[in-house]
Amino acid sequence: MRVALFVTCLVDLMRPRIGFAAIELLEAAGCHVIVPAGQTCCGQPAWNSGDRAAAAALAKKVIDEFVGSAYVVVPSGSCADQIRNEYPVILADEPEWQARAVELASRVYELTDFLVNVAHLGTLPGNFSGSVTYHDSCTGLRSMGIKAQPRALLAKAPGVELKEMAAAEECCGFGGTFSVKFGEISAAIAAKKCGNACATGAQTIVGGDLGCLLNIEGKLRRLGDETTQVRHIAEILTAKQ
Repeated sequence: MRVALFVTCLVDLMRPRIGFAAIELLEAAGCHVIVPAGQTCCGQPAWNSGDRAAAAALAKKVIDEFVGSAYVVVPSGSCADQIRNEYPVILADEPEWQARAVELASRVYELTDFLVNVAHLGTLPGNFSGSVTYHDSCTGLRSMGIKAQPRALLAKAPGVELKEMAAAEECCGFGGTFSVKFGEISAAIAAKKCGNACATGAQTIVGGDLGCLLNIEGKLRRLGDETTQVRHIAEILTAKQ
């Protein structure tokens, strides 16, 4: 099974090991993974900020770069949503490009959804041991239906103890440009999320979107918490201990 990995900007720039962990998981599921070298941004920041021209240019770039793979897998619910659900809207005025966007959308999956429902990953490559609590990212949950999939994968790890936090489905306060435009509100939401997560006593906060995880980790550290770990689910599933 030929799978192309869309790495995402944040993973590439801030935590590349998530991309390598995603490749390890896909290969463990029997996939042949390619990573188009010229890929950059999915265009979500531009689209959310009202710059349709920039968003359309980036959408066309992604469409061209991800031709030829059976599937395109993304370790981020929000970026996967941008490609699958927003590209056909962005390119609605250009029928040929919209048709290509719809075709690409049919091949795009968020990482955990793909591993559970398409690749049917059996044995995890890692052996992480410890207690975790899972944060459901807004776009992944509401636009991509990502809820049971990461928990199903965590359940395959004998050493993982999942401690569900209160209001796991509530926003962490990031919301892309929201956290920049409404800093005080974002900080208050993040503080609530951190409180709910830490109340579980879990050693590690886990999620599927690096933007959320960076926001949560940043708030934890500003609150003086230097011990609680914040990691992408791909990192947990491939961790060697």
